[in-house]
Amino acid sequence: MSYVAKRLAVVKPSASMAASQAAKALRATGVDVIDLGLGEPDFPTPAHIAQAAHEAALAGETLYTAAAGTPALRQQIALKFQRENGLDCAPEDVVVANGAKQIIFNALMATLDEGDEAILPAPYFVSYPEMVKLLGGVPVVAPCRAENGFRLTPEVLDAAITPRTKWLFLNMPGNPSGAVYSQEELRALGAVLARHPQVLVLSDEIYEHIIFDGREFISWGRACPELKERSLIVNGVAKAYAMTGWRVGYAMGPAPLIKAMNTVQSQSVTSVAAPMQAAALAALSGPQDCIARFREAFQRRRDLVVDRVGQIDGLTLSAPEGAFYAYIGCADLIGRRTPAGEILADDTAVSNYLLKEGHVGSVPGAAYGLSPFFRISTATSDEVLTEALDRIARAVGALETAEVTA
Repeated sequence: MSYVAKRLAVVKPSASMAASQAAKALRATGVDVIDLGLGEPDFPTPAHIAQAAHEAALAGETLYTAAAGTPALRQQIALKFQRENGLDCAPEDVVVANGAKQIIFNALMATLDEGDEAILPAPYFVSYPEMVKLLGGVPVVAPCRAENGFRLTPEVLDAAITPRTKWLFLNMPGNPSGAVYSQEELRALGAVLARHPQVLVLSDEIYEHIIFDGREFISWGRACPELKERSLIVNGVAKAYAMTGWRVGYAMGPAPLIKAMNTVQSQSVTSVAAPMQAAALAALSGPQDCIARFREAFQRRRDLVVDRVGQIDGLTLSAPEGAFYAYIGCADLIGRRTPAGEILADDTAVSNYLLKEGHVGSVPGAAYGLSPFFRISTATSDEVLTEALDRIARAVGALETAEVTA
């Protein structure tokens, strides 16, 4: 007897979580492992945010809230979209959920019919295709070449659209690539979408504040306001405010979509815990100095990793434009022989080798839809990153070029 629904047969567990678990399992055997598989800020949540949740709980804010979120938080999110992103947003355009991932899940649950397609520019966040498949949709991978900065081009987008296309996913700055789009690049994508009125756009902007080298972040909604009625702008407090475990995400979108997402939420988790919403309110309305402080640290770490990877023969890395990951090219390692005599057949083998030989956890590019690469998180200290890159360098240096037989 099987207890598992058939729809789960096509869904894989989170690759980044799996990589982190593999690192933890090796560490449990006594091996000193540096786990760079999961991405989350290593900074503590600012004290005033934690204090707001504490005070809310003590004040009795421990009951159900409206499915879409408390009025105060939705008002503050609308103000954030107006102030920071230049978007025309009212509180009724906003929905709050347990993290940005649940926002995306609710949106797909509310809109996907069996066989509907979602275009996923690759490399993509590992959960996108699995959520699409879980809800009966079909992921359509649109490869974004490293030479184009891992950005989707109008030509690739146009070729991927079919009569069954329901969604286009955008993620900027991108996880894992760090890619950032200019307003002109977004406008060019918008021009393609203007010819296909059935396509909705999900713009995941959770890393908007982690952007480097003085770049200006341009929200999809600001670049293409004429597509507002079919755009969902997704964000949250996890990355900018070091609040990954607080689980508060939010979005703005057209009224019919927001209403449908609220229905899904009301029949699943009901709402986000009230003290967590109080914390998110404090994050968005309180002092914002932590954002610049975190960004400065992430850029310094980015620079450290780019410099060190550039010194390792066989690896490549262009400077990520945002987020806190390094998507490292490893094409020159494919086919090399490990000290144990194994041939590295693909980037999954490379990632496994770095864990076993170098004791550094990473995630293979296959999980993001574009190989041969592997991703490491740079959201840890300079000292840890330096040691991790030392280990990677030694492991790569131990590889031998496999002999070619006729």
